Amino acid sequence: VSYSRDVKPILQANCLSCHQEGGAGYETSGFSMASYDELMQGTRFGPMVLPGDSAGSNLIVLMEGRADPSISMPHGSMDPIPSEEIAIIRNWIAQGAKNN
Repeated sequence: VSYSRDVKPILQANCLSCHQEGGAGYETSGFSMASYDELMQGTRFGPMVLPGDSAGSNLIVLMEGRADPSISMPHGSMDPIPSEEIAIIRNWIAQGAKNN
């Protein structure tokens, strides 16, 4: 799975409106998805992506709704991310979350 070809477009379509400088998600957590480096930096509370550990990566936990509903992603009136797209991100993380 390629970050630039497969993962980045999913994040741009579903996450970037809040998780970039000036967005509500960024202001709350310090988490930006505007670039690979920022994604891998995580939040002010810790990492979101654990390369090789998709089940333990908070990004997947939040996208799949396995966390408290108040922090599941995406928030509000946005549609849930399709399971097929979450699977792509899950596989990318399992493969080492490379910047490829």
